[in-house]
Amino acid sequence: MIMEQANIQSSTYTSHTSFWWNTLKRHGELTAALISGLIIAFAWIMEGAFSPSVEASLYITAFVIGGFAKAKEGIEDSFAEKDVNVELLMIIAAIGAGSIGYWTEGAILIFIFALSGALETYTLNKSERELQSLMEIQPETATVISNGSEMVVPASSLSVDDVILIKPGERVPADGLIMKGQTSLDQSAITGESIPVIKRIDEEVFAGTLNISGHLTIKMTKSSKDTVFQKIIALVQEAQDQKAPSQLFIEKLEGWYVKIVLLMGSLLMILPHFLFGWTWDETIYRAMVFLVVASPCALVASIMPATLSAISAGARNGILFKGGVHLEQLASMKAVALDKTGTLTEGSPVVTDVFTRSDIDENTFMNIVASIERQSTHPLAKAIVNHSKSHNWLEPEEMMDHSGWGVEAKINGISWKVGKLDFFSDKDGFDSFQEKYAQLQSSGNTIVFAADQHGFAGMIALKDKVRSESATMVKALKKRGIEPIMLTGDSEQTAKAIAEEVGIETYFANCLPEDKVTHMKELKKKYATVGMIGDGINDAPALAVSDVGIAMGQGTDVALETADVVLMKNDLGKLTRAVNLSNRLNQIVKQNVIFSIAVIFILIASNFFQFLTLPLGVLGHEGSTILVILNGLRLLK
Repeated sequence: MIMEQANIQSSTYTSHTSFWWNTLKRHGELTAALISGLIIAFAWIMEGAFSPSVEASLYITAFVIGGFAKAKEGIEDSFAEKDVNVELLMIIAAIGAGSIGYWTEGAILIFIFALSGALETYTLNKSERELQSLMEIQPETATVISNGSEMVVPASSLSVDDVILIKPGERVPADGLIMKGQTSLDQSAITGESIPVIKRIDEEVFAGTLNISGHLTIKMTKSSKDTVFQKIIALVQEAQDQKAPSQLFIEKLEGWYVKIVLLMGSLLMILPHFLFGWTWDETIYRAMVFLVVASPCALVASIMPATLSAISAGARNGILFKGGVHLEQLASMKAVALDKTGTLTEGSPVVTDVFTRSDIDENTFMNIVASIERQSTHPLAKAIVNHSKSHNWLEPEEMMDHSGWGVEAKINGISWKVGKLDFFSDKDGFDSFQEKYAQLQSSGNTIVFAADQHGFAGMIALKDKVRSESATMVKALKKRGIEPIMLTGDSEQTAKAIAEEVGIETYFANCLPEDKVTHMKELKKKYATVGMIGDGINDAPALAVSDVGIAMGQGTDVALETADVVLMKNDLGKLTRAVNLSNRLNQIVKQNVIFSIAVIFILIASNFFQFLTLPLGVLGHEGSTILVILNGLRLLK
């Protein structure tokens, strides 16, 4: 019993030790900065209680503890890039302050610089932790059903067509189709939506989603590396590695700026003594203050923390950016081209109206047509079969498919033809349908006719339904000054009807993939920055040509790979959120840059007129750096 208690206490102690050790490792820079701050505070409070050498030793200890990480980073980067950087500039300024007797000010400079660096590292680490948490969602094992028996295997060993059992509370290990069962799935990791969705037989499930209620048996349809979940992880990693143009510009500027500051600092150590009659102590002091206040720390930190915060916020809400450059460009977008099928519309046609000849009832007519169309894989054929209420299928004979036109078959010995109007050379009985046909076609419907030996027996109107959010999205884009333009391969009449329904004024119909590219190039000449939203293989060339390619999350692999931004869950409403996020990012970056430059100019001018002390210079400079980082972190909300 005593041994058990000892083991429990030992394991508890080990777990606590491990927790604190992991916390220290994760927040190492912040810990070092705080320890440095405590030493500085102790030395300042006890000022006069110790000899000058002891006080100097305390401040030097604070220098080393607080400045080690940044000094190491600065030296390594300087050697790697063969250039000076802001970290080296700050270390030189702090040592210079100490060398003229201002140990407290030099130590405070190191402390605040270390604190601002810790905040920047926190932003980077938070972005990495969110990616790590995504990776941890992916289950490591899966229950495979083989020859009637269940077997737990590593998820990495799964292959396409494996049959997998998923119990309540488990995460889906692979993308697949439901073979058996019904459940509620939490898809927030994939789509950003917190409300669970009902999934039934033949519906798709995604790796990483959580099975809430029922038992599911699924058939794996994609290899582990090709799942939607893995693509999200890859896209987030890619986004973190890419830098925005403004960030790249600041980094290029940094090396030259630091060299100029060091040169100016060297000149200020000598010239004011001869030009303005300053004492040597005052001249060197002002040179040290200049090195502190002219450092571009706040300017350097103006962009990257804000960009990473925005990318993280987007990923949490089902908007995946492949880099900061695309996030920035969204705000400058003046027009966006939208594909129709699968983007503005659901991408799957449904039967809207059925009209039959007076001697045949609708159910019988639909059963005959659906029995013939059941053999086809065409989307219109599938829609007709799904609409038919009868599943008492008739067996067609002597079927003959006329690709692109229609099909012929015999049902119970009677010859039937099903297809578009031009498929029928004999238009006997068309007069009774003509008025309705013109009406339906003008409203964007696709019409399928069926005829027997007596002529036209009926017609079926089908329409690809417009997404519920399309009109709202179009209105929101116009309000933001972004012109929506529709590109579609559909007919002029269909394109016009859909454009009117969603509120788009400019559209281009009958577009082949190369036509979409041509239109995109023309639009870029007119609007400068143009986006493109699509989901299919035929959209990929136009997505590549656009300034910002945006893919629907359930689109084809080619579209997803070509695009710069991915909207998960095929939710067009996320486009306006993405534009808002881009606008917020650009506003915050502008605020940070203007504020940083203004502070530098004010501090330099104050130093030149000799009323800025080193402590105030340190406070103003490093305080501005912390403020711009905190301002960027607001984008995480």
